[in-house]
Order: sequence, then structure tokens, then C-alpha cells
Amino acid sequence: MRKINKNVFKAAVTNLIVALIFITTFCLIIKFTVGDRISKAISLANLFITNESEKKTQTEEISFNLENNNLKVYPSLGDKYGVLKIDSLDVKLAIFFGDTLDILRKGVGHSTYSYFPGEGGSIIMMAHDTAGFLKYLYTIEDNSIIEIETNYGKFKYQLYETKIIHQSEVDALFVQRDEEILILYTCYPSNSIGHATHRFVTYSKLIEKEIY
Repeated sequence: MRKINKNVFKAAVTNLIVALIFITTFCLIIKFTVGDRISKAISLANLFITNESEKKTQTEEISFNLENNNLKVYPSLGDKYGVLKIDSLDVKLAIFFGDTLDILRKGVGHSTYSYFPGEGGSIIMMAHDTAGFLKYLYTIEDNSIIEIETNYGKFKYQLYETKIIHQSEVDALFVQRDEEILILYTCYPSNSIGHATHRFVTYSKLIEKEIY
């Protein structure tokens, strides 16, 4: 009887291992064949949802003060206030004010310690290094254009430098107001297993703007 129970137990364990291998293999196949497409579709759906949510909840429209070169009305923490586009990487993501984990699940986070597009200083933004977000940021080429569109204006930035830094190198994410620079970064290497200790950082200068 014990021998039969042992055989049954072994068979159950074997079946479980085979099932786990099958599920893992299936998930990997999905990830490497259509995973990016699924993530891209999710990010676009999220962009649409946040657009609709913004229309329903926004009480006071963000506007720009041309005389003082800053915003008259600022977004609240967690508010979507724009869209970031990198056509060369097929990136189109919602921009949210703040950089909490909840915000970064939805799109690009904008550091609360940096300036806004049009204000003439450092703009610091970040997003996850997964498909549908900034997975392929590390492939961006020199002179690539990054666009930011808000309800108060459109802004174009041209890439002039990239860096791979350790997460402790906070000086690489500098804040100044001598020149309008967009600093956009993500974790590196892309889709690393466990906690990524490095960041891929891009630096782009403002080359064109249109204030509404």
C-alpha cells in the first residue's frame, strides 16, 4: 500500500513539474512573440482612459504665464497633464505630475523637484523599462526628437547625450534654470531580473516650442 502511495505521489509531483514547465514555456513564448504588442496596447488603452478621466475631473485648466515664464496653474500630484512622444521608438505615453509607484504604473512620471515644459529649466521625467513604456530607450540615437504636448503648449527636444549611471549618482539628474533641458531616464539594463541598480539617462535640449 505504501509503495502504491509513493508511486502516486511521485506521479503527482512529476505531473506538477511538467505542468509548471509547460506554463513557463508558454508564458515565455507569449512574452517574446506578442508580449511587446500586448504591453503597447495596454499603454495606449491606459492613455485613452486617463484622457477621459482628465476630461471628467479637471476643474481648472493648466495655463502658462508668458510674462513670468511659468505656469499660472499647476497640476495636482498624480494629474495627467501631457503626452510624451518619441516617434523613432514608437513611444506615446501619458505624463503625470509626480513619480510615485502608482503613477509609474500608468505612464511617465514628472519629478516634483523639476521645472515644467516652457519654464526654461531642467525637466526630469522617468518611466519603467518594460514593453509599452521605455524598454527600448537605450536604443535611441543621437539627435532624436522627443516631443511633449500639453494643453498649454507643444515642445520639441533634441537628444544630445546619453549616460548609464548608478542609481546613487543623483548629480546626473541636475536641476538648473539656465537652459531648458529634458532629462528622461529608465532602469538599466532593460527588463533586468530583480532590482536594477543602474539608469539609462537621456539629455535633450529644447529646439522648438509653441505656447497656446
